[in-house]
Amino acid sequence: MIKAGFAVDPSEPEYQDLRVEFLEIYERVLLIQTQPFPDVPELLTAIEQSGRTWGIVTNKAESLAMPLLNAFALKDRARCIVCGDTTPFTKPHPEPLLEAARRVYTAARRCVYVGDDQRDIVAARAAGMYAVAAAYGYLGNERPPTEWGADLVLDTPLDLLKFLANTPVSV
Repeated sequence: MIKAGFAVDPSEPEYQDLRVEFLEIYERVLLIQTQPFPDVPELLTAIEQSGRTWGIVTNKAESLAMPLLNAFALKDRARCIVCGDTTPFTKPHPEPLLEAARRVYTAARRCVYVGDDQRDIVAARAAGMYAVAAAYGYLGNERPPTEWGADLVLDTPLDLLKFLANTPVSV
């Protein structure tokens, strides 16, 4: 975001000061007007009711992710939470996704990873998981989700339920 907003590359000297200031401001406004995507709460409830589990893998640092998860009562519902500082790597590296699979005692090949950025699909593929692109999400790429190489592209969160009904995977 620093690079996009200020045209300052991480290698430039002023980058770190801008990053610190950005994160301080972001933390103060984190919960203002923030809400889950429509239908996501219903999706999570349906997944739970089906007997499947779900978890969260985010590149957000734990200090920024946990207030959000607490605010939306997701922290205690998620079977695992892997943040950007949980492992030495962030997505697109597969390690955060593999760590999540280990935490839920499930083989990566039995997991579905839903992401709204191409780096999510790259990470899922590298981890050996089903790679699902959320066309309704953040979409931080210039390329459309249909070009990310996902196994499936969801137009809405609830479209995942159709896929899960016909697929022998965990979540």
